[in-house]
Amino acid sequence: MDKIFKNSKLVPYYYLGRGAFANLGMLLNAKRKTQGDFVVVVIDHYFSGKHILPEGSIHADDLVIYADTSEEPKTTYIDALTDQVKTKNRMPVAIVGIGGGSTLDVAKAISVMLTNPGKAEQYQGWDLVKHAPVYKIGVPTIAGTGAEFTRTAVLTGKDKKLGINSDYSVFDQVILDADLLETVPKEQFIYTAMDCFVHNCESLLGRINDTMTIALAEKSTQMMKEIFLGEMDLEKLLVASSLGGLAVANSSVGICHPLSYGLSIELGLHHGFAICVAFNQLEEYYPEVATFKKILEKYEIHLPKVVSDDIAEEQLERMAVATMLNEKPLSNAFGDDWENIFTKEKIKSLLRKM
Repeated sequence: MDKIFKNSKLVPYYYLGRGAFANLGMLLNAKRKTQGDFVVVVIDHYFSGKHILPEGSIHADDLVIYADTSEEPKTTYIDALTDQVKTKNRMPVAIVGIGGGSTLDVAKAISVMLTNPGKAEQYQGWDLVKHAPVYKIGVPTIAGTGAEFTRTAVLTGKDKKLGINSDYSVFDQVILDADLLETVPKEQFIYTAMDCFVHNCESLLGRINDTMTIALAEKSTQMMKEIFLGEMDLEKLLVASSLGGLAVANSSVGICHPLSYGLSIELGLHHGFAICVAFNQLEEYYPEVATFKKILEKYEIHLPKVVSDDIAEEQLERMAVATMLNEKPLSNAFGDDWENIFTKEKIKSLLRKM
């Protein structure tokens, strides 16, 4: 059988360093060619009322959207925001996402949907996007999701949580500025950072990886251990998150993410927290769960049990089905015969522990 080669797309440009966010205005001005050109800036609603944008980066005709991240981004929310942008009756020259993984995914999804017909739910899956998106810039204000470097925009639909997995979801420019991480609450900081740790574990032990993936994930894991079991370094954490994002973009997630999606859809849990709850019960698959528990202990993070002991069978069934919809990650973890290995009953038994 002929070997199948993967042609991997990376973010072409990035700034790194404290104060790098000040370059946003210059980047946007380079895209403005005529007087009517405008940009769309999607900012996490956490920053509403705060002066976060660099002086002079936004013009009067630009559209600033404070994305509601109290829930995971839904496909219907993306459709509504895309329609809002379309009321300008012309295409923006750039989309900027400023915030955590959810906000960055919202910005990615809008950039794709502005140039592709239909609804966002039609593009949940792998390589379904046909038309080039609007130019987009990602500015993470928390580290761990790796969304600034991944090729997906994770969205929740009526019965599934699945990304717009496409080269067209990749940012054209990223700005990594550790100054933006200074105000993140401790619990959210840890939950989100551990998403990166889990990305690395899933990439390293999966079947869809290569020498590049392994190198990126191993280095990211090493840096994460130095940061969380040693001395905190926010800029180093941003780099570790980026490497983890690159690793998973070049491979796939594994067991933990599909399980967390079931938790998020049915119980409304935020992604980072759901990841931690799920990973905490996966030591039989991932030896690094032991390190994960040491980190939680050091930072005095206590994970509650979120699945009730008397959970209704119908609810547990929906969570298991939502997990099993993620065929590619589970195939990455177990192989093509994953359904006979990671059965619905096994999934339910794990969920009951969470």
